[in-house]
Amino acid sequence: MNKLNFLKKIGFLEGLSFLVILFITMPLKYIFDYKGANYYVGMVHGVLFILYILWVLIVGIERNWTKKAIFLSLLASIIPFGTFWADKKYFK
Repeated sequence: MNKLNFLKKIGFLEGLSFLVILFITMPLKYIFDYKGANYYVGMVHGVLFILYILWVLIVGIERNWTKKAIFLSLLASIIPFGTFWADKKYFK
């Protein structure tokens, strides 16, 4: 598997874990007072977030992306559905 394909997979998983946190585990935590799901999914999301940031930098530098492309790809990780947009826009 090459680095770009790995970035695509990490981006998808990071984006999916972010949506699970926002729409499933956070409501479970704050509405139903169930903290367990948020703890485990949050831990996985944290690891995926760090991997995503590192791989955007690695691939962006290796492929000579512009600073704007790298910045927007990094910014996408903190916006819901952002990594899916970054995949379509930059991870070609």
